[in-house]
Amino acid sequence: MLQASTANNALSEQEKLDWLRLYRTENIGPITFYKLLERYGDAEKALLALPGLGKKGGRKKPLTAPAMQAIEAEYEALKKVGGDIVTASCPEYPMALSAIDDAPPVLSYLGDITLANKSCIALVGARNASINGRKFAEKIARDLGARGQIIASGLARGIDTAAHKGALETGTIAVVAGGIDIVYPQENTELFHQIREKGLILAESPWGQEPVARLFPRRNRIVSGLSAAVIVVEATLKSGSLITARMAGEQGRDVMAVPSHPLDPRGQGPNHLIREGATLIRNADDVIEIINNFSGNGLRDVLSTPQNFSINPVSNDDDVTEKTIEDIAEQLSFSAITVDELLRSCQLSISALQMILLELELAGRIERLPGNRVRLL
Repeated sequence: MLQASTANNALSEQEKLDWLRLYRTENIGPITFYKLLERYGDAEKALLALPGLGKKGGRKKPLTAPAMQAIEAEYEALKKVGGDIVTASCPEYPMALSAIDDAPPVLSYLGDITLANKSCIALVGARNASINGRKFAEKIARDLGARGQIIASGLARGIDTAAHKGALETGTIAVVAGGIDIVYPQENTELFHQIREKGLILAESPWGQEPVARLFPRRNRIVSGLSAAVIVVEATLKSGSLITARMAGEQGRDVMAVPSHPLDPRGQGPNHLIREGATLIRNADDVIEIINNFSGNGLRDVLSTPQNFSINPVSNDDDVTEKTIEDIAEQLSFSAITVDELLRSCQLSISALQMILLELELAGRIERLPGNRVRLL
């Protein structure tokens, strides 16, 4: 991410719109977004550089950002319903979330944004949860809320719904996969509006975006990224809840699970996590005991550091040829490798290599992944 600084670098409204426009551009994910800001200093300059970068990386069709008129319309629609956007340069941006490599540069929100910077626990699980599973999720969410914890989840039916209901009076955060104006599932419409009034709703996707399959893992990383720990209650082995648990582990968060009957398919997920080293929990006291002894130094450090960002533009004097770009592309495959591995195999400076990777991603040829990894698309 961007370099943390104690200086006050809150963005103007126009700068926020520039961030939103840059992030809404095709082929620009969070990691590439931050690389662009590091190189060019601000979103406006990065937007001007996009067409040339995409072309140099081998893109046939010109890479252009969405029209500012469309970005302004999205922002006005959000403001009209009482929402706003928060960027990674804003003091209100969730500090815990800013610790992950692919933290969203821009989030839309409805409700109380201050909840995002309070101590948070994620509670996730099966959509087709049992009655006992739902009862347990609602109770532990209520008990954790009474102990000062904000409960984060994904507004899905089942365990997510129960978790939000249990924490409604003490504070809950719903992270949605689609646009912030799209309630999914529709049966949670009333709950959505209750959370909007009493809690916080966050969305990374554009206004009006329907929630499609590829967006749910993106949502899950935010749910875990907001939290000191993730609790899994009932989940199959191939469920999104286990993806959330895996992301939590990669982010340095504690992973906890509620044991289930081995003959229930919904018990296979949490039982597997416990077997692999997740903490078995029975109640809120177990959770509080673990997070009070939380071992994630990276998260603790970032929570103690003011997260206003300063950007030091990278020198852009490393010119590379088209042949060099293709040589780098040929060394990549569909399996991810680290940038350090790639650097050791080529005769380039790190700044020149990063520029090539930036051009290749903007051309839609590679993907950047957390952990400083890249792969071909």
